[in-house]
Amino acid sequence: MKNSPHLKRTLLAMLLTSAMAAPLSAQTLRIGLQDDADVLDPDQSRTFVGRIVYTAMCDKLVDISPDLEIVPQLATAWEWSDDASTLTMTLREGVVFHDGTPFNAEAVVANIRRSIDLPESRRRSELASVASVEAVGEYEVVFTLESPDVSLLAQLSDRAGMMISPTAAEASGANFGDNPVCSGPFQFVERIQQDRIVLDRFDDYWNADEIHLDRVIYLPIPDTTVRLANLQSGDLDMMERVAATDAEAVRNDPGLTYADVVGLGYTAVYINIANGDRADNPMGQEKLLRQAFSLAVDREAVSQVVFEGTQPAGNQPFPPTSPWYNADIPVPARDVEAARALMAEAGYDSVDVEIQTPNTPVTMQMMQVIQAMVGEAGFNVSLRATEFATLLSEQTAGNYQLSRSDWSGRVDPDGNLHQFVTCEGGINDTRYCNEEVDRLLNEARTLVDPAARKALYDQASVILTDEAPIIYFGHQSWIWGMQNSVTGFEAYPDGMIRLEGVRKDG
Repeated sequence: MKNSPHLKRTLLAMLLTSAMAAPLSAQTLRIGLQDDADVLDPDQSRTFVGRIVYTAMCDKLVDISPDLEIVPQLATAWEWSDDASTLTMTLREGVVFHDGTPFNAEAVVANIRRSIDLPESRRRSELASVASVEAVGEYEVVFTLESPDVSLLAQLSDRAGMMISPTAAEASGANFGDNPVCSGPFQFVERIQQDRIVLDRFDDYWNADEIHLDRVIYLPIPDTTVRLANLQSGDLDMMERVAATDAEAVRNDPGLTYADVVGLGYTAVYINIANGDRADNPMGQEKLLRQAFSLAVDREAVSQVVFEGTQPAGNQPFPPTSPWYNADIPVPARDVEAARALMAEAGYDSVDVEIQTPNTPVTMQMMQVIQAMVGEAGFNVSLRATEFATLLSEQTAGNYQLSRSDWSGRVDPDGNLHQFVTCEGGINDTRYCNEEVDRLLNEARTLVDPAARKALYDQASVILTDEAPIIYFGHQSWIWGMQNSVTGFEAYPDGMIRLEGVRKDG
């Protein structure tokens, strides 16, 4: 049974009373998350909300700026060799992990090796180009690549570049996520699944002067209405992913501040092509049906009806406003007759389709709209709602036919494609495999010239649009709401909540 807003507020008050070990005068920021994070290990995790928690807990070698430039974090400088086959990084001195272990070049080597060698690692494909990593000084490290890979720097601005304590990692192995130890501005205190994640300020943080909060509590509240009610009542200080339908309510509330930005990622349905027994279904085996399904969806109507026009329609892993978008394959208009013709060509009058989908209200609304649209073309869709972390686990295991999922996006175009559609991609849950797509995307990693890279991505997009292992519907805008007492927050296109400079007054 879904909790009422009143009950939820009561429960929040109880847990915050028990969780607050800090002095009453301490600044505690309570952030409402749309989902619960999965395992708190940067090498193993894959949820968006997990990355939000890491932003406070685990510094990376490099970060991004609001305008998507790569900027220093734990690495202060870097240089590519002339042939782009080696990357040399100079590291920040005087940094320690939360357990007191010093951060240095040897720590970087240990982290990169773990990301590549840990059997449970999901970062392996992101670092596939790394042949070796070597400490050439106490604060200097050299990445030697199998072949030029200009996307590596962008990979190091995310989980592949997050640094965890080698001491803690060695002691805990694959169980590191039970008590994560990093070097960010906040350190892990406790986690209760589906309830809260608590972090405290790390006094020895290298940039401590920019940290003005004493404690951060992340509270997973999947129901957007309940999450907003808790924000409006003051039980939350901030919430991420305000529903588009609630954006106006936040804007018009005199006690709240609104922030938004167009993101880097996409919303899509993944089709099980070859991931276990459940791939043996018409949608998994026949691309004409996948094309028909795509044509039966009115993406612009979905954007307007579900997202109040805040999320642009799309049909590729990059939004139409992106320089990487292939304008020769525009967002298709809905064409039910053409969809029926494709189904007939494939030998079907109708097809039964099961789609697993996150159990959040907005996503459910979106999928119900799509369910009705494709139903007019002959697709009999049943929706299986589940918690998001469970959905991802089912995707990995191949226990699905179709799966509705989001990708938050990456700075480099490689990050929106390679790991999803190459044969050995680390999160290729569809198990789609096409040697020509592999060749194009692998070659794109070797080129510094953006125009030359785009030509390859354009060629790959032609193949991927035809074979449709992933059907794209649109592109997220990140929307936040916060109490007026929260100041200093800056919206980034990656959707993360960076806490440097953030204050809570009063």
